Amino acid sequence: MLIRFFSTLLLSSVFFLSCSVGANTSPDFSSAPTTNDGKPWRIGYLEGGEYIYYQKIFSATVKALMQRGWLDAKPLPEQQGEQTAELWRWLSEEASGRYIEFVADGHYTVGWDDSRREAVQLKLLERLNKLQDIDLMIAAGTWAGQDLANHQHSTNTLIISASNPLSAGIVKSVEDSGFGHIHARVDPDRYTRQLRVFHDLVGFQRLGIALEDSAEGRSYAGWDEAEKLAELRGFTLVPCYTQSDISDTEKAESSVIKCFKTLVKAADAIYVTTQGGINSNSLPALISIVNKHKIPTFSQNGGKEVRQGLLMSISQAGFRAVGNFHAMTMGKVFNGARPNQLTQLFVEPVRMAVNLKSAELVGYQPPLLLLGASDEIYRSIP
Repeated sequence: MLIRFFSTLLLSSVFFLSCSVGANTSPDFSSAPTTNDGKPWRIGYLEGGEYIYYQKIFSATVKALMQRGWLDAKPLPEQQGEQTAELWRWLSEEASGRYIEFVADGHYTVGWDDSRREAVQLKLLERLNKLQDIDLMIAAGTWAGQDLANHQHSTNTLIISASNPLSAGIVKSVEDSGFGHIHARVDPDRYTRQLRVFHDLVGFQRLGIALEDSAEGRSYAGWDEAEKLAELRGFTLVPCYTQSDISDTEKAESSVIKCFKTLVKAADAIYVTTQGGINSNSLPALISIVNKHKIPTFSQNGGKEVRQGLLMSISQAGFRAVGNFHAMTMGKVFNGARPNQLTQLFVEPVRMAVNLKSAELVGYQPPLLLLGASDEIYRSIP
């Protein structure tokens, strides 16, 4: 089992290195700071609603732009909750400069309200087509990516933090978004790598997954990838359906808690996936449920949730790498590249994270080789 586990890690690392090399094979555009004919490039932002990883990845991208000289280096204000609206207001007032302007009224959010989604999309598309006062849109997440990855406008758009742009129908392929003005970071094997490692280490026979019963929900959860691996390795998937992309966060949280209470009786491991009901408010209850029933867990989202008490994950090296990738892409677009001329494929370096207190509570003995491969080892649950 351990040999196969470290083969997985090695292949992932090699894949990351090949992606990094591949990034240099796209057209040779500069990413150095430049103005838009003497004026700053005007940036707008769209999100489906508040989500912590939108805030984290967007913040990391802003920091990378500062490091690359596109913005004056300033410490970002401490962020409250999962919002980006206050961060955007600060950026528009304090960080806009010679090269980049965060347009004060250019921040759009749907608030996870499906009834508002089309209206916000139409309002933004009208602005992009008629006013044409935004040079580049940042689209955070699957909803935003789906609403701007189309031929209804031609404004250059970078899609950040979409769980799986391929399965969500946002881009046509890893190599080409299908739209000249659209770019989305793609890692087609991310969820398969995670599930392989989890299965290698735990050897479960029934894997529980809580997810929304929708195309977006299956995309967030990596359901298609899980089905393929389950068939290949001979384990069974146990789904439980939740509510995710809704404006009532408490209702979403309650639906996930209810599902976890069901899954701990029907599965022998749980893959904890991206969705609206899994957040800092609900995680303590979810962690208590799985630890009480001695169910090992794997966080799709990395070390942050392992620190809070989930058992393990392949964590990212912070958000610095992905932020730098997005900042470099933006720089090349501002220097004349079309978004779909630039590589979309980017895989973050592999790092393991494990919580030893959770391991003790669920009765899992982490092998020494796993501990040796872990850069994030937590010994308590907050």
